[in-house]
Parts: sequence; C-alpha cells; structure tokens
Amino acid sequence: MTRIAARRVRAFVTSLWLVMVLAGMSLSACSPRSNTSAPASNPIPVLAYYYIWFDTQSWDRAKTDFPLLGWYSSSNIDVMRQHVQWAKEAGITGFIVSWKSTEKLNERLEKLIQVANEENFQLAIIYQGLDFERNPLPVEQVDADLSYFIEHFSEEQAFYLYEKPLVIWSGTWEFSREEVESVVVGKREHLLILASEKNVDGYERLADLVDGDAYYWSSVNPDTFPGYLEKLTAMSEAIHANHGLWIAPAAAGFDARMIGGTTVVDRKDGQTLRIQYNTAMQSSPDAIGLISWNEFSENSHIEPSENYGDRYLKVLSRIEDAPAPVVKNFDSSEPGDTVAPGDTSGPNPILKALGSSRLLAFGLVGLLVVISLFVIIRRKIQQ
Repeated sequence: MTRIAARRVRAFVTSLWLVMVLAGMSLSACSPRSNTSAPASNPIPVLAYYYIWFDTQSWDRAKTDFPLLGWYSSSNIDVMRQHVQWAKEAGITGFIVSWKSTEKLNERLEKLIQVANEENFQLAIIYQGLDFERNPLPVEQVDADLSYFIEHFSEEQAFYLYEKPLVIWSGTWEFSREEVESVVVGKREHLLILASEKNVDGYERLADLVDGDAYYWSSVNPDTFPGYLEKLTAMSEAIHANHGLWIAPAAAGFDARMIGGTTVVDRKDGQTLRIQYNTAMQSSPDAIGLISWNEFSENSHIEPSENYGDRYLKVLSRIEDAPAPVVKNFDSSEPGDTVAPGDTSGPNPILKALGSSRLLAFGLVGLLVVISLFVIIRRKIQQ
C-alpha cells in the first residue's frame, strides 16, 4: 500500500469514527434520562414532605384542588412511582414520609420503600406524634412505634441519605423533656432523631437528647412576618452549635380555611416558593424541608394538580437547575382514577410521548450515519 493510499484509509477510518461518536452523542441527547441520574446540581438535599394517608374517599373532605393523577389511594404503587419519578426530575432528593405504625400505613410504607429503592430515591420519616385533634400520643405508643420502625425498616437502603435513617418527631413541643428522653434512649444508636421545635428555646430544651431540628413552618408569610430570615438563622446557629442537623422549611403557599384555619399565603405564581426557598438557603441548612408534595388540605402541595398543573415542579426545577418533568393532563373525572405509569398501552400520555420521541431519535441518527457514510465513500472513490 502506498503512503497516499494509507493516508486515505486512515482519513476514512477517522471520519467514520467521528460520525459514530456524533451519532452516539445524538442518541444520548434524545433518549430519556436515566432514573438513576442526579438531576440537581445543588449539594443541599431537598426533601419534600409526603403523605400516605389518602384513600379515594379522602378527596371528599376539605379540598379545593385535586391531583392530576385523580382521586388516588396512597396504596397505589403506580401512583407512588409516578410521584417519585416526577420529584426526581424536578430536583427533589427524597420524601419525608408522614407515618406512625398502623397496619395500613406500614403496608403503604413498604410499597414506597420498594419504589424508592428501585428508583434510587431517598426517604426519611416524620413521625406523627400528635393525634387528629393535635393532642400528644401516649409516650408508650411513640416508643413502640419507633422500635417497630427500627426493627422492620431501618436497614432499607432508601433511608441512608445520612449515616443513619432520619426520623423527625413531629409535635415534640407537646412532650416533656423526660418523656422525650425515655423514648430516644437506645434508639439514637440506630436513628438520627430530630425534634420539630418552632424556636430556639424549644430546641435548646431538648438539644442534648436529639440530633437536630426540622421546623415545619407551612403558614409563614414572607411579606408580613418581621424577622423571618433572622428567626431561621437563629435556629440554625443554635442547632449547629450542638453539631445537629438543621432542616429549614420552604413552602409554596398556604390556605387551611377548609379545615378551620384563617391564614392564607398567596402563591404568587411561584414567587412565594422562590422567596421561601432562598430564605431557607440563607440559614445554612443541612437540608431543605419542602412543604409539601401532597398536603392538599393546607394547599401547600406542589404535586401536579387541576388548579396549577405542573407549575410548581417547573419553578422548583429552575431553582434546582434540573430538567422539568414532562407532565400532561390526565382524565381524573372518575373518583379513584389513577394512571399506571408502567403501562404504555393504557392512557398514560407521558410514556407514550417518551417512547415516540425515542423511536424518532433512533431513526434520525440512523439516517445521519447512512448519509455520512455514503458521502465519505463517494469521495474516496472519486479520489
């Protein structure tokens, strides 16, 4: 082979390699994102409060908005999976799951753990230490429930955002120091237990008994509350002085008038969420406690809904520098209607759209490769 011929062969091989690389890049850009990817660039975990209390009849009470997924039951694992996938794509790290030990809630938590493990999604627990009337549960029940969690759930991979599973004890302000101590003794070897105190004095009352604090402040109005940032910063400083974890709150809005409240915090088309998120970040948090994924009774939800569509996932994705989820309207006219995300032959338009886009991408890239090869070979023949 002459030097000129050899040079032409090398040029041909190089050109062919370049075409294949470009084809691979095109496929990568057009294919759906992997479920195991980490879409958010923010190193601070974003954990959305998540409720598994819903039965189909729950939507008849105190609701002015409803999910795009329909009047779902929290027992529906397909609904859980869609929630997790949407949350991941919007930049949410995990869910803080509202739980106490009952047969129904334990079964639902097991399903959510299964989904979270499969989707590489994190979970934490907010233990509901108060009853429906906002009275404290018997301390013996709290103790037994946390022991149940340690025995049955604490080894699950989804709970290892930190070195131990994270449990927030909601309503600690209704328990005496002695009651809190009787519960946490021996359990902090297995769990990170956070209080839910609302101010520095409340936290410092329990500082040596807990591993930090998560403030569920859903009703704050940034426009009217003086010293809003200063309060969060003071709590952060007190908690970090004790080497604890500080989970700072950020809500999209609030309206609990349907359940007897009077406070209304206007969403302002996403501006309220932006302000609260940025304020929370200024308090040097170890995580953001996003209020909430699906608290529809207090209207703090960011789950895609009839009134707001996917507006708040898009707002969050911009904050988190993450691709916005693809969310389309669903037929939720029938109570209990849900969409099965794993069924591409059914009514789920999201997976159908993704499947069609992927086939189109493969076709276009294949055509590009064929045309490029034809041009290269023709030039070599002419030479």
